[in-house]
Amino acid sequence: MIENLNGIHETVNYKQNTRLRLYVNNECEHYPTHWHAPIEILCPLEDSYDAICNHQTFHLRTGDILFICPGTIHDLPAHKNGVRIIFQADCSLLNSIKEVETIITLIAPAHLVTPERFPDAYPELHRLILAMKEEYLRNDTLSESAIYARLIEMFVVIGRNHAWEHGRQFAKPSKRQEYNEKLLAACDYISEHCAEELTLEQVASEAGFSKYHFDRLFKQFTDVSFYKYLSQKRIARAEHYLIDPDISITEAAYRSGFSSISSFIRMFKTTKQCTPSEFRRLNDTCETDLSAPDEKDKQSG
Repeated sequence: MIENLNGIHETVNYKQNTRLRLYVNNECEHYPTHWHAPIEILCPLEDSYDAICNHQTFHLRTGDILFICPGTIHDLPAHKNGVRIIFQADCSLLNSIKEVETIITLIAPAHLVTPERFPDAYPELHRLILAMKEEYLRNDTLSESAIYARLIEMFVVIGRNHAWEHGRQFAKPSKRQEYNEKLLAACDYISEHCAEELTLEQVASEAGFSKYHFDRLFKQFTDVSFYKYLSQKRIARAEHYLIDPDISITEAAYRSGFSSISSFIRMFKTTKQCTPSEFRRLNDTCETDLSAPDEKDKQSG
């Protein structure tokens, strides 16, 4: 049961004196379309389980692990049988660690880990999620710290696996670690400066590559172009502004680095499958002063 749902925005009830929530769920209950600020990890312990994230259906078998990134609209259909871990954690601490924030961006909106897809990373990730469950249920001294330590360790495993998988595409094996570190640093730089007027040439220079070499390497590493990655970071920042009813849609666009309201609306709709006005209404965060942005939304198609 989702206890606090405002529109489709869930406010998570954390365990007392923590920013964590974990429960072992065996109920046949449909969790309707919703999103929340915490990251969520699902892991079936018995039988299978489905999750729909941004219109993509993920089928989880026993032991599979699904990471649902913050702000992702998702739906969990009811299953008559089975037991699964549902874990949620506030990301404020994680976002203060640049490398972890970058990894969350790289795996967004959701990331399914199975033994077949990630044979090297899976055993450690599966061990860590079970250890987090035991630590949470044991409720010992410094339990929250121990769980966050394991959660960060999970992202280290994911990040290193990502770097290894994508590093194989680099021509010279001797350059893999160097390139991985430079590209991770470039992602961190984009996260920190995404609201500014960043260019491909500027970030390439910051990373120590020529424009064309960086463009190719960055796409290999992130699976998206530099400008798409930059737009994703700006949209993520804009979401936080849109939740605040005192910040207008136009102000949210400019604060997030967009040079025009039309380009912001177009990119937001492409990324989130709804306009900024619809996003704000869906989450029931603001009911006034939306008429002007609505007109612009209609004009942008």
